[in-house]
Amino acid sequence: MRMDGYDDCIVGYVERFGMGPVLCYDKEKVLAKLTKEFGNREDAIEWYHYNQLGSYVGEGTPCFLITDKDDVIDQ
Repeated sequence: MRMDGYDDCIVGYVERFGMGPVLCYDKEKVLAKLTKEFGNREDAIEWYHYNQLGSYVGEGTPCFLITDKDDVIDQ
């Protein structure tokens, strides 16, 4: 499953046992793109959390790569 308009944020695929690979997006690239669109990072983060990270659309739901361990949210 591909997010429209975010091809330049794709960093690869993630494999999982017993499931097909899914697209992996660079979280910071996605947020940078959203920040340009919304004009500020706070609104970009809110949009990302609700509409992208928070949208489960089945086994093909994309994942997001976090490269800075300080950005990881404890579950």
